[in-house]
Amino acid sequence: MSWKKLQAEGKVRAHKASKKELDELRAVIARDLEDAAIQELSDDRRFATAYNAALQASKMAVLCAGYQLASTPGHHRLTFEAARLALGASASGYLDFFEACRRKRNLIDDDHASVQLIQRQKRLSRKRRTSSSWSSAGLPQIIPN
Repeated sequence: MSWKKLQAEGKVRAHKASKKELDELRAVIARDLEDAAIQELSDDRRFATAYNAALQASKMAVLCAGYQLASTPGHHRLTFEAARLALGASASGYLDFFEACRRKRNLIDDDHASVQLIQRQKRLSRKRRTSSSWSSAGLPQIIPN
């Protein structure tokens, strides 16, 4: 893989990142690393948050190399592949690990998707019941029926 090939496929374009753009990414990375250390969060949430920090750091490497990634299906995989180009062989161990995390994240999302959907539906039902009782009590309705 090369930058020229990625450009020809429309997966990246030349881009000069601004200081503001890089500072914003640094802030997201720092926030996510801090949040991933919160013991009260579930293991899945902490993993997803740490994963996002790695994803954003890889995106920053691509930006620093003078490119911007296209928003395409599979952009997480593309981000790590492009970061490999930007950082070279010295970062391959980290990027192999991040790629393994990407695959694990996909499995976690698939395994928990139906459970999360059921939980969200139950919470929404409870909120609607609470909202309805508040409306009957003359309080403003939070969630429309």
